[in-house]
Amino acid sequence: MSSHLDLVPPLVEKGHFGDLLSSNETISVSSSSYDSSLAIFMTPNHITMNPKNTTTTYDEPIYFASYDIAPSSERRLFITDTAIIFNFLQDMLKSSKGKEASWLQSSDATGLIRQRAIEYVNFIKECWIHTSQPMPRPDGPLQFTSNHYRILYSCFSLFVLLYIPEPEYEKAPVGEELMEWLNIHFIEPSTEEGDHLSSLDSPWEDDSFWPYLTRATLRGLTKASIFFFHTLLKHPSREMQDLIPVVIPLLESQPRLQNFKAERDFAYASRRWLDKVKALRVEMDRVPEELRFDDHDNWWDSLSDIVGILEGRGEVIQRVSEELGADWKEVCCAWGVFVDTRFRREDLPEIVSEVVEQMPPDPTSMEDMIHSALFSDQPEQALRHAAQFDPWLAAHLADLMESLGMLDTSVNSESELSKRDEYVLSYTDYLHSDPTLWRIIVPYMYSCGEIGRERGDALLLRVPLYLHVKKTSDSSSLAAEAIANTVKEVSALCLEHQREHVRREACKVAAQLLARQKDYGLAVTYYISAEDWPGLGRVIDRVLEEYIQNGPASFASYAAKFIHSLQELPSRINTEGIFAHRLTFAVRYAQIHRLRAEGESPAAIFEIITLLREEIAPKSWWAVLLCDAVDLLQGGSNSLFSSNDLVLLLRRLEEIHIRTSQGCGDDYLNVLLRTIHGKSEKDALDRLKPVRFALAKYFARCTVSGSHNGVTLSQ
Repeated sequence: MSSHLDLVPPLVEKGHFGDLLSSNETISVSSSSYDSSLAIFMTPNHITMNPKNTTTTYDEPIYFASYDIAPSSERRLFITDTAIIFNFLQDMLKSSKGKEASWLQSSDATGLIRQRAIEYVNFIKECWIHTSQPMPRPDGPLQFTSNHYRILYSCFSLFVLLYIPEPEYEKAPVGEELMEWLNIHFIEPSTEEGDHLSSLDSPWEDDSFWPYLTRATLRGLTKASIFFFHTLLKHPSREMQDLIPVVIPLLESQPRLQNFKAERDFAYASRRWLDKVKALRVEMDRVPEELRFDDHDNWWDSLSDIVGILEGRGEVIQRVSEELGADWKEVCCAWGVFVDTRFRREDLPEIVSEVVEQMPPDPTSMEDMIHSALFSDQPEQALRHAAQFDPWLAAHLADLMESLGMLDTSVNSESELSKRDEYVLSYTDYLHSDPTLWRIIVPYMYSCGEIGRERGDALLLRVPLYLHVKKTSDSSSLAAEAIANTVKEVSALCLEHQREHVRREACKVAAQLLARQKDYGLAVTYYISAEDWPGLGRVIDRVLEEYIQNGPASFASYAAKFIHSLQELPSRINTEGIFAHRLTFAVRYAQIHRLRAEGESPAAIFEIITLLREEIAPKSWWAVLLCDAVDLLQGGSNSLFSSNDLVLLLRRLEEIHIRTSQGCGDDYLNVLLRTIHGKSEKDALDRLKPVRFALAKYFARCTVSGSHNGVTLSQ
């Protein structure tokens, strides 16, 4: 993240701050909740309003800026893939909460943490190799150079080497491992130098010969050293030719810890080997001063430096390293191979402190400063430098450090965050420069205590449910599909992190959006999922309004999509009864109109009777249902209604008249009145007169035919 922003052209020129003060203006900033961008603009300190016009236009340029450049190209892939490793580690740490408190310090836990850390290292290495290769980049140029990933690789692998060794090897000598790390990440001497020298008949005559051979020996590059020592068998100095057969076997037989089963055996072999080196020193000292030169240089001094390295003389190693242009790291790594072959990880800070007094790290190189802090066992300082270099590195190192017990877990009184959480949330701020990375950002946030969870909740509730879709014949279905897919992903994250209230709120937002788009079927599904019963009621009302405004066909097409939601309701024990009834009514009333359209009058009549008998239908719709029932009688047979059904219809009709006369007509006649576009209750009652007449006529017809089952009109 940048510590400052440069605006081009500048709002205020350098050295002209006084002009800003005299202009009576202020630099204003507005932050975006969608991403990490800012809008920057000038505003007057005082605006004189025109009394005749309450609005004033103030023209000023608006700058849009961001502290971070959104991840793209290879960086985006790097972020998404390493997030998978992070989530695996968090899952492991969550599962450990059900175990004993000491489990995290056990070898099993350390082994699992080491496995995740090595996965980070391997992936960084792959990314470095990928970015190093000259190849076409269809996704655009690299956002970060291969050197950036090389630095990540060197820092992360050093951290794993020093702080997450293999279980049971925590107390093992570390010198050879450090030298191997140095040779992998900082290749010296170069292959080109070796190729050049090997092509010469008398390579010792080249100015780079002895520096190359000295550094190859210092780095423990045995094969290269032995190869060029063999060339010295042809050296014109007889004394040199006599010494080389002693040097070569020493290089070949230098003890390596990995070749011994017990450290005790390694220590014994090292002492024996060092005795042989001392014997070589005695042989060298016998060479007369005047015979220590050839035609080009003092070969004896150069060979003496190499023998001094093999002897483990710290002052020689440090002097030679400075002469060769090496840094403090090379001295520290060589120390564990030649000076003290048994030094352990806990011994390293003391050695480093001595070396850096004479060879300090480069303060202009974040890589060198991170290495220095890690070598010196200063994890918090390493994190500060890592944060300056790349927030990704600081966040993931901090995450591992806390799990290993390397960081203080206490909460800062000001930020209310632990050290680890500060770096992880800073990384999420960087990621938020690209709001489409919300799927990755949220798990990081949810791993950061209550503050992180609050931020994660807020981010999920701001996730755009769909991007603007071009208006086509399929645009509404595409939008609905986009919303459904996004809500599904949001819900999955909420369920994974036990954020049920956020899931419900997201479903509620989706339902509102879908309702505005008239996708009532999906809207109802999400309102039920959110358990937002008032919202469910509003959607049902809007669908019923479709009947009033646009007729039964439009209403039926919308309400038919509620069937699946209606089937879900019984499984929800907390469902509000009134809203369940309203949803049931909408679905079954749509079914009535479908049956009517298909000529299934008996089935339609049965549904109407059921809605009225079971009081599923709201009273405001009774008049409409009675009109529908009478319409079905026109031309129908005498067997559409039973006498009991007929009595029920007459009773509902009578209740409407009685309640209307008592001043409650709006509760019973409002829907019918709006449906027939009437102006008063009288219009609605007039519409019901044919209903009463038709029912009486039908009852009479049933009486004549003998199908009244003994029920008289007085009933």
